Amino acid sequence: MTYGAVALREVVVGDWRAVHVFAGVAEACRYQGWGPNTEEQTREFVRGAVDSGLRLPRVRFVYAACVGGEVVGIGELKVRSLAHRQGEISYLVDPRVWGRGVGTAIGRELLSRGFGTLGLHRIFATCDPRNVASARVLGKLGMVFEGRHRHTVLIRDGWRDSDVFSILDQEWAQGIVGSE
Repeated sequence: MTYGAVALREVVVGDWRAVHVFAGVAEACRYQGWGPNTEEQTREFVRGAVDSGLRLPRVRFVYAACVGGEVVGIGELKVRSLAHRQGEISYLVDPRVWGRGVGTAIGRELLSRGFGTLGLHRIFATCDPRNVASARVLGKLGMVFEGRHRHTVLIRDGWRDSDVFSILDQEWAQGIVGSE
């Protein structure tokens, strides 16, 4: 079941409260090296995201994911190498809308912008191997499992491994994307 039309727009400073609704929830950031956030940490994140849009060359793009005008997630696209046209995507979805296609919609739009607007060649994402739902989203996006990096992030319950997924521009252009 999908959750309406998900629209991505540049994050603005005033989004911090809406972002904090899920960034302050332990369940939402269970597999992250941060969180749950305090209000100040969420404000700092949003301010930093907005400020990054003013730097040239621009290498960080942070978007609020909205359904019906309500912020229900956040997506980020980072250019990791301009010379080699490499990027990374990440996303966080409000647990209240998990399982409704929001993460897939965010990921799809991030990849579209990365390959289309930015002309990237390869985009990757990582996730905790225990985060089966996120791995499923990355598969739906047509991203290929490349392997596991061990002990990459120290989180609340110990060291976290990171599964790495990627997709190439020609795969994206050929429409090699998994089904909903």
